[in-house]
Amino acid sequence: MRVSDRLTEHSYLTVARDAVAEVEVERSRFRCTVARVTEEGEARSVVESIRREHWDARHHCFGFVLGPDRMAEQSSDDGEPPGTAGAPILQQLRGRELSDVVAVVTRWFGGTLLGTGGLVRAYSAATRAALDEAGLVERVRHHVYEVTVDFTDAGRLEHDLRARGARVLGVEYTGEAQLRFAVPPGSHGVSEEIVAELTGGSAVPVAVGEQWVDTPR
Repeated sequence: MRVSDRLTEHSYLTVARDAVAEVEVERSRFRCTVARVTEEGEARSVVESIRREHWDARHHCFGFVLGPDRMAEQSSDDGEPPGTAGAPILQQLRGRELSDVVAVVTRWFGGTLLGTGGLVRAYSAATRAALDEAGLVERVRHHVYEVTVDFTDAGRLEHDLRARGARVLGVEYTGEAQLRFAVPPGSHGVSEEIVAELTGGSAVPVAVGEQWVDTPR
């Protein structure tokens, strides 16, 4: 089964963490930096930050994919022969069906020309190594709710919500306790039942929106 066969409009894959990996080919160093981003401005900021940090490198090639539908993507060869750097980087992201990620491969020239095929393999290998290091996480669209209960019931309610798969996003204490929690699609009825059961029917969760939540694979 392909990854895309089980993902829906309610979920997508991204990297679990930022990561760096390096490969060397014929004395040329290819250092790939992978970072999570949510918009084009962030992706380009990552590229420029790496360009400033590694000012002595000849090339800073990149690819990025954005959005739950993976519809926004761009790449750059940054002076390498067309199609030998940005496209292979982007293909590695596409191949793992990732989004909200940028990969930047910085190259220090080692004195030996690698040819078109050699460059494609090197940029692909560096990106692949960084993605392996970063790992994957599934982002699932959750429904977010708030519920207000007596502060003496808050701890038990929070514990039981977590035990039944809800993500408790925060608790605010004033005269009462206001819990904010998230549940995956199709769990609205379950959240109502849990809250009703734990509060004797005295509290009802109120829907306040949606939020993407990282879910370990």
